[in-house]
Amino acid sequence: MKKLAAEFIGTFWLVLGGCGSAVLACNYPDAGIGFLGVALAFGLTVVTIAYGLGHISGAHLNPAVSIGLWIGGRFDGKELIGYIIAQVLGGIAAAGILYVIATGNGSSIGGFASNGYGDLSPGKYSMAAALVCEIVMTFIFLLVILGATDHRAPKGFAGLAIGLCLTLIHLISIPVTNTSVNPARSTSQALFAGGEAMGQLWLFWVAPIIGAILAGLVYKAFFASDSEAA
Repeated sequence: MKKLAAEFIGTFWLVLGGCGSAVLACNYPDAGIGFLGVALAFGLTVVTIAYGLGHISGAHLNPAVSIGLWIGGRFDGKELIGYIIAQVLGGIAAAGILYVIATGNGSSIGGFASNGYGDLSPGKYSMAAALVCEIVMTFIFLLVILGATDHRAPKGFAGLAIGLCLTLIHLISIPVTNTSVNPARSTSQALFAGGEAMGQLWLFWVAPIIGAILAGLVYKAFFASDSEAA
């Protein structure tokens, strides 16, 4: 239960901090933080939770991360479903809090930082572009996570490397999909945005999971230690 609570709170913070910055501060009149600020916010949520609660649950905060670590031999499959449920519920709880805050001045929630392609893409990118982007970005994200948490890696820097990687991923892909690489984050926002955001949610489960599985397989085949690869 400690692990599940840590995953719930960690994912709650990721969605509230990352999506909250996008909804509340990205385009704020005369002082908006823009895409750069949103990218940093997502990275900072991961860094803070990685060091704050990572020793409890590993700070996955993301169903794709849990699946990728399982495929890579770093995570017990018996815990997978519980982690995913805790992550999705944490994201939904954060989206609920964000909804209350965002509508507190009488404004509508708009797109609510939901992910999408076509008309829902900030840059109007196609479904194919979104699919490729999310697969590749999640693939790299999981490779960094697997490498940074390897027992051969420098100690104490994993949280920083992972947070900076997520920041860079957002800097690249916000214009394409609003950046998911995280099905829990996508689900939480789509539930409140509704409409076509829910219709497109499938891609933001399928693509990150594909990317994570590929990364787990590649890392285990080429980069794992002899004991892990056995």
